[in-house]
Amino acid sequence: MASLNVGNLGDYLREQRRNAQLSLRQLADAAGVSNPYLSQIERGLRKPSAEVLQQVAKALRISAETLYVRAGILDAERDRDEVETRAVILADPTLNERQKQVLLQIYESFRKENGFGAEAEAEAAFGAETGFDGRTESDAAADDPRTVGGSDADPRRTAG
Repeated sequence: MASLNVGNLGDYLREQRRNAQLSLRQLADAAGVSNPYLSQIERGLRKPSAEVLQQVAKALRISAETLYVRAGILDAERDRDEVETRAVILADPTLNERQKQVLLQIYESFRKENGFGAEAEAEAAFGAETGFDGRTESDAAADDPRTVGGSDADPRRTAG
C-alpha cells in the first residue's frame, strides 16, 4: 500500500503517543478507533477525518488544530501564532477544562473584533472541537430575558 501525502502526521502522532507513554493499543482504545486503523495512520497509509483527529487529539491531550494542519485539513500557512496560542491554552495543566474554553472564547472574540476572524474551515474545526458557537458570555447575557442592560435583574423585584 502506498503512503499518502499527509505531511508528517504519522510521525508526529507516533512521537506524541510515545511522549504520553501510551501504547498504540492504549491510544486506540482512548480515542475510540481500531488499533489497525491507528497503526495505518501512524505509518501514513490512511488519511483520517477531522473527527478521528479530534478524538486522537483529545486522547493525547493536544490541540486538534495542530493535527488538522499536519493532516492538510487546515492551511499550513494559517496564522501559526493563533494555532500555538490555542495549543498552549489547551495544554496548560493549571487550568480546568471550563477555564480553557472560556479563555479560548475570549481569545477568539478579540481576534474577530480586531479583524482576524478565523477562516470558515478553522471555525468549523474549532467549533467541533470545543462546542464554541462564536458568541461571548456577554452576547449570551444580552439575549437572556433575565438580564436587563447587561446585568442580572432580580426576578423577585416588582415594578412600582
